[in-house]
Amino acid sequence: MKKDEKESVRKEYGRIARESGSCCGSSCSCPDLASGYDAGQLQSIPGEADLGLGCGNPIAPAGLKPGETVLDLGSGAGVDCFLAARQVGDEGHVIGVDMTPEMLDRARRIAGENACANVEFRLGEIENLPVADNTADIAISNCVINLSTDKGRVFREIFRVLKPGGRLVVSDIVLLRELPEFLRDNEAAYASCISGAVLKEAYLEAIRDAGGTALEVLKESPYGNEIMKDWLEALDLPGEKLQGQEPFLASITVRAWKPAGCSCCG
Repeated sequence: MKKDEKESVRKEYGRIARESGSCCGSSCSCPDLASGYDAGQLQSIPGEADLGLGCGNPIAPAGLKPGETVLDLGSGAGVDCFLAARQVGDEGHVIGVDMTPEMLDRARRIAGENACANVEFRLGEIENLPVADNTADIAISNCVINLSTDKGRVFREIFRVLKPGGRLVVSDIVLLRELPEFLRDNEAAYASCISGAVLKEAYLEAIRDAGGTALEVLKESPYGNEIMKDWLEALDLPGEKLQGQEPFLASITVRAWKPAGCSCCG
């Protein structure tokens, strides 16, 4: 991620972490973001952990097992970490990595107040994960990798820290066609997971190039123009410019595996 874009994202998500409640409908992230979780999941974890910042649910298809080690890239206030912690149990371990100190403060406070001993949160960037080689059974991420300008490096880092035979499950935002010109290089659109997105095929190719095998798109949900219009207008951007255009943005959930014989991909 370029320095100015990174600082813009850090500043925006720091602001979100300091505010209470979800930011859905304000100038961050995408609309209807909690739709990937069922009510039972959200009721099973501390409410303060859910800031409505995801674009899917990587936990549902992850197939987490007791005793596994889970790594969450861009863990935010910890919603996916706390969901994962319940599934891997006391013998398992969950590591959340986030570059925003305010998010880490919030997540660590929630973990401490709720005696979540099998969860830890580390300060770091997803392009340079503060995690040793061959550590995690599974890596997850929810609407974060699109914020990086070096997605190839992010995926190489993921396969570095996965154990041989480990898997990744990622929910993210991708482009179905080229980004409309009025959204390119827009700071608000970047921090809101729009202008940092790449074409879906380029995203999938980055996973393959990093060493991912048996790659599957488990879910794909395009954002229609009415949703996008409301989303852009919340950012003070001219959503009416999308009138009559084909959808250009979608959320996807993908799964891939690190080969069992690969001790350190990338």
